Amino acid sequence: MKEPGEGHQLGRPGRPEAPLDPAGGPVQRFALELRKLRQDAGGLTYRALARRTSYTVSTLSRAAGGEQLPSLQVTMAYVQGCGGDLEEWERRWRQEEEEVAAEAVDHDDAESPYQGLARFEPRDRSRFFGREELVADLLELVRRSLTAVVGASGSGKSSLLRAGLIPALQTAASQDVRPAAIRIFTPGAHPARTHAEMFIPKDSDGDTVVVVDHFEEVFTLCADPAERAAFIDLLLSAREPGSRLRVVIAVRADFLERCAEYRGLTTALRKSTLLVGPMGPAELREAIVKPAAAAGLIVERALTSRLVEEVTDEPGGLPLLSHVLLETWRRRRGRSLTEAAYEAAGGLHGAIARTAEHTYAQLTPERAELARRVLLRLITPGEGAQDTRRPTDWSELVTTARAEDLDFVLERLALARRSLWTRAASISRTRR
Repeated sequence: MKEPGEGHQLGRPGRPEAPLDPAGGPVQRFALELRKLRQDAGGLTYRALARRTSYTVSTLSRAAGGEQLPSLQVTMAYVQGCGGDLEEWERRWRQEEEEVAAEAVDHDDAESPYQGLARFEPRDRSRFFGREELVADLLELVRRSLTAVVGASGSGKSSLLRAGLIPALQTAASQDVRPAAIRIFTPGAHPARTHAEMFIPKDSDGDTVVVVDHFEEVFTLCADPAERAAFIDLLLSAREPGSRLRVVIAVRADFLERCAEYRGLTTALRKSTLLVGPMGPAELREAIVKPAAAAGLIVERALTSRLVEEVTDEPGGLPLLSHVLLETWRRRRGRSLTEAAYEAAGGLHGAIARTAEHTYAQLTPERAELARRVLLRLITPGEGAQDTRRPTDWSELVTTARAEDLDFVLERLALARRSLWTRAASISRTRR
């Protein structure tokens, strides 16, 4: 006897399941196979199937609805409830999700609402969400002559400065806060020699704000203690009466001990340091949902909840989140970012490895070896700390390769961004 609201071809209560076309693509084909599995299991109703799983009737019926590929977890629960072969169905699901991803990646030329592993820049302010409170706190601190933004690697310090602080300064209502000029740079190997002019105030009314990103390069790239001290003196010049300078530095937390070696710097930062920690659940929801909403897209509620749970309190979780959101967007179905697309991208911890392996697979063995050498040159091994990036000139790299090969490899690495930086760091540590 059929349960109320269900019949031989019923899915949602009181509504017949929509007909499916086996030639209509991987999603419809997979849904048709799921429906056949349920019928082969004795014509199980969705209510009976729900009692055998941890999922609701509506979730299970949507899995075979043919509108989108269900997540792997839902598929496995559906198959197990019907007594199917879990290993075989996981293989089928992965084949279908690869076909879905291949269709989705190139289906339009729309701009992604997510940054991936690229840092946010001032032009990206409209997509920068979740740090409003931190930006407001930093805006208050920057009224002082010298301010430090401190956080672990991957905590989002650079994006906070570039897409948070700089636009906030440019649009500040108060003349006391809005500067006459804003300058931003990274120290490099010769910070005092290269950037002394940055500390000359603009010849006009108002202060000049100097933002020094990746301040730890003063310790990792600058080998001359005298030049390092001279650069720190340039920072401290902002404290002199009438300097018309306000300086903000962003430094990795594991280099604070090195900063403390300089008494003047320690004194200046005693009451003007902002510690950047992980995003809380509410902030993460904003960072996930609002960029998509601004682009007219929808993030599945289940995917949002899953991401918040997986990223909360995860060390270095923000770059992982940003990358997997970009890869999920590339595999979207229509206007929706789905849990199935997220799993197809490799999930939070697998997406970067998948991007890295895909990039390496596109290279010949000779170019793959060149990529490995290039990446190792872009790293300064840490001495009792994490490895750090090392900016390198093209002229230095081309000495060991043909120019056309180097250009090709650098283009591929630029597309892959930090995924291959992570892999290179791992290779570097293994070789030491």
